[in-house]
Amino acid sequence: METPCQKIVWDLVPAIRASLAIELVNKGQSQAASAKLLGIAPSAVSQYISGKRGYRIEFQGETKELIEKLAQDLIDNKVDDFVPRICQICTSARGIGGSCSSTCVTEEPAVKKKKTKK
Repeated sequence: METPCQKIVWDLVPAIRASLAIELVNKGQSQAASAKLLGIAPSAVSQYISGKRGYRIEFQGETKELIEKLAQDLIDNKVDDFVPRICQICTSARGIGGSCSSTCVTEEPAVKKKKTKK
């Protein structure tokens, strides 16, 4: 059985990265510059662009607009925190209102780390 989290990690996040990489290259960024902006390897950008990776989902509407805006903001160096923007794209793609209900952005972790004795 595949959980929703697995679907997001294996399909949605790579598709978002692929769309961002393609958008950056379409806006004139090199694959190396796109990789640096996204914090991924240049080989990953190459695979995204060639359709070998992250090709399962094609975004439309609001989600596509959010991806285009993030790509331009990355180029213009207007992104202070990448994670909330990715979460915003993810929630748009999933069709859920408001913000992500996970602990990925601002909430405290649901599981506390154990303290280790020294």
